[in-house]
Amino acid sequence: MSASVVLLACLTAPPDELGARLTPLAKAHRGTVAIGVKEFKSGRTWFFNPDEVMPTASLIKLSVLIEAYLQAGEGKFKLSDTITLKDTDKVPGSGLLTYHFSAGTTFPLRDALHLMTAVSDNTATNLVLDRTGIAAVNQRMAAWGLKETRINAKVFRGSTTSVDAERTKKYGLGSTTAREMIRLLEILLVEDRVRPASKQAILNTLRKCDDRDKFPRYLKGKCEMAFKTGSVSDARTAAGILYLEAGPVALCVLTAKNQDRSWGSSNAGDLLCARVAREVHDYFSSLTRKDAKTNVTR
Repeated sequence: MSASVVLLACLTAPPDELGARLTPLAKAHRGTVAIGVKEFKSGRTWFFNPDEVMPTASLIKLSVLIEAYLQAGEGKFKLSDTITLKDTDKVPGSGLLTYHFSAGTTFPLRDALHLMTAVSDNTATNLVLDRTGIAAVNQRMAAWGLKETRINAKVFRGSTTSVDAERTKKYGLGSTTAREMIRLLEILLVEDRVRPASKQAILNTLRKCDDRDKFPRYLKGKCEMAFKTGSVSDARTAAGILYLEAGPVALCVLTAKNQDRSWGSSNAGDLLCARVAREVHDYFSSLTRKDAKTNVTR
């Protein structure tokens, strides 16, 4: 067998070493866990509980972000359209608008998208949903084959805006699976369903995510990331793209029914997201170093 064939076999073989790194982390977590990984250059994937439907918390805002850019591209509205904040728009939880901006403040829809993503602003999210509609987000995801990736209501407005009362009660704001979230990231990154300019704008917005407790915790300065996260008392979630030397890697970590419901940097769900990201980074980085040492002849 030639050296080039041997190398190809190594690149396409199931990543058992990655499983050896991640499975113990998933099994040790006190709660339900689903993980998805896809390295696009070689097509290697690894999953743990890939089709378990899980609550997303604010991670579902990724689908809202994508839908907003798609609708803007379809001419349904402009990202420069002005929004006027009202006191009745303000909801609790993460973000800036509720606590730091006065009623009557005006800003473009584009800024609401940035706030929704970078600081997970709940009020901004609802203002975006006023433009896109909740049902439209779910219809797009279903059309793309992502039937479990759904947003159920506006944030903190479930009793009056829910499009599915049963799913709202079961999953909260939204739901997805690890397999579907990896697929959504794949569509965004490598397919042409999103226009190039919108694709880059979405990814640039995801690069601004300010959650340092999950994926970036142990990878400060080691790689660029475009990602979104979610946090509620019993669930921690994160998904996005790690830009590694070997090429981009899609990663999704979903946790639910967590025993640790604390808030703070030591939360077990946040730590799991961080540890998985570190292992994925280290695994693919080690492959890059090995490939660099391989002298392939033809």
